[in-house]
Amino acid sequence: MRVILIGALLTALAVSTAAARDDGRYAQSPLKQWFDGLKSGKGPCCSDADGTALSDVDWETKDGRYRVRIDGDWIDVPADAVITEPNRAGRTMVWPMHGFSGVSIRCFMPGSMT
Repeated sequence: MRVILIGALLTALAVSTAAARDDGRYAQSPLKQWFDGLKSGKGPCCSDADGTALSDVDWETKDGRYRVRIDGDWIDVPADAVITEPNRAGRTMVWPMHGFSGVSIRCFMPGSMT
């Protein structure tokens, strides 16, 4: 019985983590449709509501690759997670996914690093 309960809880956690958090607060943004259409090689990024804006101190390039700091840990951004179209928002953003094996990066959009 305990194994079934743990399995159900883990499944519920995975589903809630994957669900979009677009609660309507960006509905009037002129960039909403653009954000909703963003995708990387890993698939759709979802929307601005799902992304996290990063300060310049929380991302960098190292050995020709991007890295981001999430929850105090540096995570390498996979090459296929990088959004290659121009950044219309201007700020650096990352779309992290929290899973059983830790944090992975679904999408990353570099900013101007000013």
